[in-house]
Amino acid sequence: MEKTKKIAVMSGKGGVGKTTVAVNLAVALAAEGYQVGLLDLDLHGPNVQRMLGVSLPPSEGEKIVPAKYGDSLKVFSLAMILQEGAPVIWRGPLKHKAIEQLTRDVEWGDLDYLICDLPPGTGDEALSTFQIIKPDAVIVVSTPQKVAGDDVRRAINFVKRLSGKILGLVENMSYLVCPNCGEKIYVFGKGETEKLAEEFGIPLIARIPMDPEVVSLSDEGRPAVVYKRGTVIEEEFKKIVEKVLSL
Repeated sequence: MEKTKKIAVMSGKGGVGKTTVAVNLAVALAAEGYQVGLLDLDLHGPNVQRMLGVSLPPSEGEKIVPAKYGDSLKVFSLAMILQEGAPVIWRGPLKHKAIEQLTRDVEWGDLDYLICDLPPGTGDEALSTFQIIKPDAVIVVSTPQKVAGDDVRRAINFVKRLSGKILGLVENMSYLVCPNCGEKIYVFGKGETEKLAEEFGIPLIARIPMDPEVVSLSDEGRPAVVYKRGTVIEEEFKKIVEKVLSL
């Protein structure tokens, strides 16, 4: 993976939709013709498989053959090898070893980009990712809530402490468009992500609106960037893709 550009998608806060961002970013990059890998490193709550509706093919040899979504996206998640509903009860050293194995023992091949979906917080998985995978850049996902801002601030400082590069902030669930009048409704408030961007000198690269249909699409394994073409959601993900391609 020496020539692969590695992007970590993280947030200090759970429930902000970072997996949705990681999945749709990976699909959008693959749609541009790049060879992309998507690695689900949320070891305790892996959701990437459901959001893409993919399964592992039979393995041949010692390495694990990842699932494929289309012709250009390879995917691996622990959910693909666990019994449904089975918990992962691991301490830090086991998590570190697992991340080593997922980068070494999965047959990723030649990739242009590897997107790593991290769990909430700044714990073992995040630290091991920086030590083992060494991401070239990080996308930090937040929502407009002050509670989210508090935790995202910790994630930003974590990346800065490890001398990582933050590509930008993505505000998910930014607003809801009223189906009757078309006005924007700021369900979780507004302005908090802009404050973070200004405080740390980080660009706010996308504001992704709330859309109930995206929830059902994700549950059905249908990425929004494929099934919501021509919408603001697709436009906002294109902004994230453009930023990644600028690396």
